[in-house]
Amino acid sequence: MTSVHLDTSSHLDATAAADVLALAGRAADADGVDAISEAFRLALTSARAEVSHVAAYAAQSRLVGYAALDAAGSAELVVDPDARRQGVGRALVRTLFASQQVAKGVWAHGDLPAARALAAAEGLVSTRELHVMARVVAPGDDVDPVLPEGFSVRAFEPGRDEQAWLEVNGLAFASHPEQGSITLQDLQDRMAQDWFDPAGLLLVEDTTVTAADGNHPLAASHWTKREPGSSTGEVYVVGVHPAYQGRGLAGPLTGLGTAHLARQGVDAIDLYVDGDNTRALATYRRAGFEDAAIHVVYGRPSAP
Repeated sequence: MTSVHLDTSSHLDATAAADVLALAGRAADADGVDAISEAFRLALTSARAEVSHVAAYAAQSRLVGYAALDAAGSAELVVDPDARRQGVGRALVRTLFASQQVAKGVWAHGDLPAARALAAAEGLVSTRELHVMARVVAPGDDVDPVLPEGFSVRAFEPGRDEQAWLEVNGLAFASHPEQGSITLQDLQDRMAQDWFDPAGLLLVEDTTVTAADGNHPLAASHWTKREPGSSTGEVYVVGVHPAYQGRGLAGPLTGLGTAHLARQGVDAIDLYVDGDNTRALATYRRAGFEDAAIHVVYGRPSAP
């Protein structure tokens, strides 16, 4: 077992954040999947993020592992490929579950055999599944579907639509542990990324109702994402206001984003959806998406 020193902090400086990203890059090259999600990557350099960082250092201050825990109790960790099977992952897991702010669960992206073995050794069980679904772009995908009567679509306008989008997103994902807690600052952080394109955030409005300011109520939205230079697009966030669920928007809403990405020239499209969201899973499967991978959260088993 490698002797490691664990350093816990609420903020990382630029050098430490770069070291973590380099470590995550080495792990992704070895594993074929990213161990650190977008939210935790953004938290690496954000002084506003309520995240606890745990860095594992071996001899000569070499970073061999990293873990992060957010205010909601969600955690992620990564171990350098050259330092695995030496107790680093176990030390990080035990710190996460023994800290003052106890973790509710640790993500295992891709649910790799090593992650399953570590979870079993620590008595952790699967508490949540996130499906990664994908499909190739097919002929005709670039054509917008027809929305139900009384609805229209337009692109997001920065400076005008933030609050309306946040309201609908919060209602649509009221029970979702991550997406439902998105704040204005979180939204602005994502809008500041190099992949953000307001034309790819599609807003569906109820044109049968006009407010005093001349605007129509926001019924749903489909936020697409494409990293610069990537040939793969993403169904980033799809949300329908609860008052408009069951109105036939789900299928066309998915198709609007697919069409937008197809017109951008991507070859494939992927998305993420929780395993217990049976309605969304059914909608995406009807649209041709199939499971490509599954991410798992491991946590303590529930008390009998």
